[in-house]
Amino acid sequence: MKKILVANRGEIALRIMRTARRMGIQTVAVYSEADRQAPFVRFADEAICIGPPPSAQSYLLGDKIIEAARTTGADGIHPGYGFLSENAAFAQKVADAGLTFIGPSPRSIEVMGSKLAAKEAAKKFDVPMVPGIGEAITDVVMAKEIGRRVGYPVLIKASAGGGGKGMRVVEYEEELQEQMERAISEAISAFGDGAVFIEKFVTSPRHIEVQVMGDTFGNIVYLFERECSIQRRHQKVVEEAPSAILTPDMRRAMGEAAVKVAKSCDYIGAGTVEFLVDAERNFYFLEMNTRLQVEHPVTEMITGLDLVELQIRVARGEKLPFSQEDLRINGHALELRVYAEDPLNNFLPSVGTLSRYQPPHGPGIRVDDGYSEGMDVPIYYDPMLAKLVVHAATRTEAIQRMKEAIAQYEVEGVATTLPFGRFVLDHPAFVTAEFDTNFVKEYFTPEDLLESRRLPAQVAAIAALRFHLERKRQLKVANLEKSNWNRRAL
Repeated sequence: MKKILVANRGEIALRIMRTARRMGIQTVAVYSEADRQAPFVRFADEAICIGPPPSAQSYLLGDKIIEAARTTGADGIHPGYGFLSENAAFAQKVADAGLTFIGPSPRSIEVMGSKLAAKEAAKKFDVPMVPGIGEAITDVVMAKEIGRRVGYPVLIKASAGGGGKGMRVVEYEEELQEQMERAISEAISAFGDGAVFIEKFVTSPRHIEVQVMGDTFGNIVYLFERECSIQRRHQKVVEEAPSAILTPDMRRAMGEAAVKVAKSCDYIGAGTVEFLVDAERNFYFLEMNTRLQVEHPVTEMITGLDLVELQIRVARGEKLPFSQEDLRINGHALELRVYAEDPLNNFLPSVGTLSRYQPPHGPGIRVDDGYSEGMDVPIYYDPMLAKLVVHAATRTEAIQRMKEAIAQYEVEGVATTLPFGRFVLDHPAFVTAEFDTNFVKEYFTPEDLLESRRLPAQVAAIAALRFHLERKRQLKVANLEKSNWNRRAL
């Protein structure tokens, strides 16, 4: 594989290209008109504009992307995450074009892309499941029977869903019909598929996922877990590895369950098996993401592995260079997704020009970003500016290093989630690892954030005043009548 086309944009496109260049592989960027001056376009060896800014007219045009790969002589296509990364039809078209799709097989994507099909496949390997029903329904009468059987609250979920879309929590039977109709409508709008299923709602869950990697020789290993419970709108903001609550036995059990899920669909490449963990530390299979995850850098930090390099090597037919017994956890890593969002305004996107953009640097600090100072943050795409990642020997040290990195990060022109990240790191629930996916709902309000920022500002103001008064005393103008310096000058 001598040339790879990256079918994505922003920070993940740049991150993939850096690994490819280190491996001596040339890269091709495809870009929309909005990304013409983006760093990933400038970094690539070749770049082709594939359309106007909207994703539907550019980054989602699979046929146009494949044609760009043919035109430039690329051997493979790396989809990154989002866009076409979990599109089985696109993966098949790539293969039919004689190119290598750097990811799992179309069958694996298809099976795991349906939550119901994924559960059915995993069930055959005795992977723990949340109590519920394993088939799509639209009948409210049947839904009520399921609710009575598993007990309220229940969760209605779109089978083809993700990112919290087509998802409704129902506390009482009287709400079921209305919430089902809403979930089905939203699922049709978001995914073109209104299939929903119902399961028991785990009231205080932690969201813990396991990174897996498989090759074409039948080897599948787990690269330990990531804690992803700090979320807003069912989407992750702060992630860490390893989880602070897992014992070695529980880590092994979850890892082995994740491998079973991967084997159930003959998985190849990098994937993530997601679990819910309840207050009693029982874990349940949630879903599998058949792609690289946004939060993959924390796994790289604690294992010393480059997951993109492994993806490329596996895609070109190489065997994994290690076994499960070779893998060890080294230290602790944290990631903060730096979104152009306003945490004081319900995390709504904040667009504008980056009048100042200076990411932090230093030992144990990694920034995967796709922007530079002076660029506009467009309205067409996910508002993530960067992934701020730190690594240290212990969780306590990693938290402190992340605080220092946030303090160094300078962004002006748009609101960001940097202050929210500092709020999380300072909160006792996070420090003690006693939190779940309800963290934002239970602990965060805009007023809390303002208050958390006010105290440091007051301390800084007092320190500045004290410094000013001290300097004023030290630099007091001399009394010329008591001095003889001017007499000596005469």
